[in-house]
Amino acid sequence: MTIAGQKIEPAAVAVPGLPRPTAHAHVIRDDAEAIAVAHGIAERIRPGAARRDAERIWPIEELDAYSQSGLWSINVPKVFGGPEVSYATLAKVIEIVSAADPSIGQITQNHLGVVAAIRTVSDEVQQRLLFGEVLRGTRFGNAFSEFGSKRAADFETRFVDAGDHVIVTGRKFYSSGALLAHLVPIVALDEEGRAWYAIADRNAEGLTVIDDWSAFGQRTTLSGTVILDGVKVPRTHLVPGYKGYEVPTADGAIFQIIQVAVDTGIARAAIEETIDFVRGKSRPWVDSGLERASDDPYTIQAVGALTLRLHAAQALQDVAGHAVDRAVANPSAETVAQAQIATAEAKILSTEIAIEATNKLFELAGTRSTLAEHHLDRHWRNARTHTLHDPVRWKYAIVGNHALNGVNPPLHAWS
Repeated sequence: MTIAGQKIEPAAVAVPGLPRPTAHAHVIRDDAEAIAVAHGIAERIRPGAARRDAERIWPIEELDAYSQSGLWSINVPKVFGGPEVSYATLAKVIEIVSAADPSIGQITQNHLGVVAAIRTVSDEVQQRLLFGEVLRGTRFGNAFSEFGSKRAADFETRFVDAGDHVIVTGRKFYSSGALLAHLVPIVALDEEGRAWYAIADRNAEGLTVIDDWSAFGQRTTLSGTVILDGVKVPRTHLVPGYKGYEVPTADGAIFQIIQVAVDTGIARAAIEETIDFVRGKSRPWVDSGLERASDDPYTIQAVGALTLRLHAAQALQDVAGHAVDRAVANPSAETVAQAQIATAEAKILSTEIAIEATNKLFELAGTRSTLAEHHLDRHWRNARTHTLHDPVRWKYAIVGNHALNGVNPPLHAWS
């Protein structure tokens, strides 16, 4: 990481939280404005993305601009003063931002997922309180996954009742966004083994965020360790997340479609970089007899194939977004399964085109594209790291089992 111009390697260092914004965030009016604002944020964060990746610079100013832009409240319901854009629009926003910097795109995921969960499971009083925080510009991080558990859905973090608050104890990893958040939703179990979101203040006593994220990709998601040593969380901020999976809801598909959009954005950026490099820097092959690498018929065919598959992934992402909209508006076993299946199909294509495009970049651009000065390896590293979320071999199984045997997907955040 780099702080105040000094480069520091990742280490087990506890990091204090940032102050909350002094100005209220902008509130987006409609879907068209959300797309326009996303393009503006992308232009702002793109120039420094390669350097932030190379030196692990925390995206503090970029994240502040992003959350203050209004894009972090776009799924707050209209009845509470939010824009409530289509989930197809929300996914496109994440794709646009992720094409500029997928680490910043990914940091948004759990925030927007928790906003969706609050809509599903919270009562009106809690919704008004927490949506008000989001509309003012408060960022949720996450403390969901645990490093040593047998399965992703197994949790050891627990809370105990203490009257007007609960006390949370445990240890989390893969905590994207927690380091630079204002509030940290913690997945913790009650005495009955039910999972809640205990939304703690980032600077709460006993809550420690450690910058020890060392993955070779998505390096500035800052997805390290959160230690919870008797953290007090007021009951007003205890969200019954388990209710979102007791009956069919769109909550799981919403978490998933944001993952889809991050990968689509990575693929989009890689293809754009390939085209730019081939046009301006690559040399034609010695046997081609051509003056320009961009006239190579094999390169033309390969870029055409990549472009086609990217467009197919984008189209399925859009289909999935509208399926999620229908499931949010009218949750039932049928509408939720349709949203899950459409999102699984989009996840398959977005994963495959992200890996293919980031790998093909070097084959088509040539040897000089591997030089460190171009920083193009970050696309492959980001794709390979991020696509390890929610493996697509299980998405194929979900789609196939539904088509062949009429079996609906399971209800959880990974489906």
